[in-house]
Amino acid sequence: MAVERRIPTNLRNMLIIEIVANSGASMTASEINRDLGLPKQTAHRLCNTLVREGFLAREPDGRRLRPGRRLRTIGVGVLHASRSHIARRQVLVDVAAKVEETVNFVVPGDDGMHYVDRVETDWPFRIQLPVGTDVPFHCTASGKVFLASLPHQRRKAFIGGLHLKAYTPNTHDDPASLLEDTQRVAERGYAIDEEEFFEGMNAIAVPVTDGRDRYVASLAFHGPKSRLSIETAVSRVDVLLDGARKLGRAILA
Repeated sequence: MAVERRIPTNLRNMLIIEIVANSGASMTASEINRDLGLPKQTAHRLCNTLVREGFLAREPDGRRLRPGRRLRTIGVGVLHASRSHIARRQVLVDVAAKVEETVNFVVPGDDGMHYVDRVETDWPFRIQLPVGTDVPFHCTASGKVFLASLPHQRRKAFIGGLHLKAYTPNTHDDPASLLEDTQRVAERGYAIDEEEFFEGMNAIAVPVTDGRDRYVASLAFHGPKSRLSIETAVSRVDVLLDGARKLGRAILA
């Protein structure tokens, strides 16, 4: 009981959330408690409460825990409200000016990739995907970048659990095909969406990572096929990669 008293009651849940958020992988209650040293029953009780309230979520095995919807929402909200939001916005503006297309900052959520921020192109003909939109993992450049960031076995399991709806004739609606594509994304460092989500729209995305090279978000731009070919998009990938590096630094500032 002496160990338990050293951690104020009102800090225990925060410390559990911090451990899970920084782990980079799902954890069991026992693994979470390794650094806390709480009584086993207390650790499990606190974790169960955080799951019930939506701050943590259970993996399919029922034992391992990952950030839940409310915790991810907090993370996005903190990023939005902090000074990093201003720096992030300036990076997006700079990238948009260079690629001359709509640029998006996208994070994974429960219902797909979630649009957190964007800078619109000046072109009168544009494809509207406003802030707050959720788009599929399997047929968007931003989603495939996220999938490629997962370790291979976890990626395979994740893809196996997705509903691979065919939005266009180019959509990957077969798990093996999508797994092969995301492996190429992991190897080359960027993903393309060649009319996989919308017919007539092309897109490209790269990962934004933190100081420990962990995936944080996707930086992407898209445009109508009539104006933005895949070859043109790939020719501008260095602009995206430079923007992603700046965003990574801004998030840590």
